[in-house]
Amino acid sequence: MTTKKRVAILISGRGTNMAALMRAAWAEDYPAKIVLVFSNVETAQGLKTAQAAGIRTQALSHKEFATREDFDAALDEALTHLDVDLICEAGFMRIHSDPFVQKWEGKILNIHPSLLPSFKGLRVHEQTLEAGVRISGCTVHFVTPALDGGPIIAQAAVPVLPNDTPETLAARILIEEHRIYPEALRMVCEGKVRLENGRAVFA
Repeated sequence: MTTKKRVAILISGRGTNMAALMRAAWAEDYPAKIVLVFSNVETAQGLKTAQAAGIRTQALSHKEFATREDFDAALDEALTHLDVDLICEAGFMRIHSDPFVQKWEGKILNIHPSLLPSFKGLRVHEQTLEAGVRISGCTVHFVTPALDGGPIIAQAAVPVLPNDTPETLAARILIEEHRIYPEALRMVCEGKVRLENGRAVFA
């Protein structure tokens, strides 16, 4: 088997998508190895989950830095030190500076709990219910300077039920997030999709 890609996961909270990626990476034939879980929140629950699995962790509060660029420079240093190939954002509640995104272009993935380009940003499930749409879902995409605007790698649709609350809808979508994120990462690791001239190109 070819050398596994070295992956860092960025989190700010529970890290349930992080856990899904970790489980996938335990498989011998999975083309990625999780080498770092990084958080901007020192008390993030996901750090404990990663530590219990024997994965290296690092926490660095963005509040300790004067600018977004300074924080991203420290993050970049941590990633470069470990020879990271790819970054997976999994509930990382920070917007990156443009220089950071440009350096890592085509190597940063994110998962968003809607069918992009609909319902970007925060309060996604509230937005969905307020709009009255009947289908929602989740999207894995390449990260670009445009918030939640990068080229799409994979999506999964989930019906919106008449009695849904933001919590019930989120719970059903999360199941699909855990399914498609590992598959999207696999596709990128295996070269089956790449970012080229601002578009996702599939082999």
